[in-house]
Amino acid sequence: MNIDSIIMLLFFYFEQSIPIWWRWYYWACPVAWTLYGLVGSQFGDLTEFMSEERMTVKDFIETSYGIEHDFIGVAAVVVAGIAVLFAFIFAVAIKTFNFQKR
Repeated sequence: MNIDSIIMLLFFYFEQSIPIWWRWYYWACPVAWTLYGLVGSQFGDLTEFMSEERMTVKDFIETSYGIEHDFIGVAAVVVAGIAVLFAFIFAVAIKTFNFQKR
């Protein structure tokens, strides 16, 4: 098992087992949105049949992980929005906090 499989397993398998009162934190995580967008864009439109699972790749990631190819635009907007939010917070913090003493 390579590191990519472990990362995907951690972010997608445990999402269903997280208690409902902590799921907001999962959806606020930028890494989860990035992985959602990457998996959705790379595998969400594949219609090749997987013989072991008896379904297509698209159907497999939709049923197993809940990733839909149509939702990758939202994931891209959220990732970009989080980056802009962090940049804004950084700019405000640099402007307002001054720890120099004269």
